Amino acid sequence: MKNYKDLLAEKINLKLPRNLEKLTKELKKALKKRNSVYLCGNGGSASNANHIANDFLYGLSRKLKIGLNVESLSSNVAVITCLANDIGYENIYSEQIRNKGKKGDLLIVLSGSGNSKNILKVLKVANNLKMKTFAILGYDGGKAKKIAKYPVHIPVNDMQVSEDLQMFYLNYCLKELWKI
Repeated sequence: MKNYKDLLAEKINLKLPRNLEKLTKELKKALKKRNSVYLCGNGGSASNANHIANDFLYGLSRKLKIGLNVESLSSNVAVITCLANDIGYENIYSEQIRNKGKKGDLLIVLSGSGNSKNILKVLKVANNLKMKTFAILGYDGGKAKKIAKYPVHIPVNDMQVSEDLQMFYLNYCLKELWKI
């Protein structure tokens, strides 16, 4: 417990990662302009995407009377399993964004390694659609660090701490949105 707590505290006490303030500004713009915000991830990062989508919609609307137009691409099991079965797991997010995303929308991917094929592919499709792409990443950032327009890299070689920090920084963004 002490080692885990110490590592998490060490990373929290670092200065804010590059592009986190940019993410906050773009979320504020999306709220005002009613642009869509899409989130996705795998495993615990998928759960984080679902959790923060709820907070960006309902938690924000309780405070401001309006929430973000937000969707977790990780939330619909029927869509995910259909796409995985029919066109491959690497396409579960890119196919959704290809059909839903538009210029000016935001995509936020959450990944420990930054190397999952479905994450890399959705970033490429979103970039082609001229969406604003953010990636909250652990470890060395992986390939996603180079593909996302705005990587938010937290150098930590621990998946659980990486996923904890995803929520920590997204909750920071939420608190900043409350100030509007």
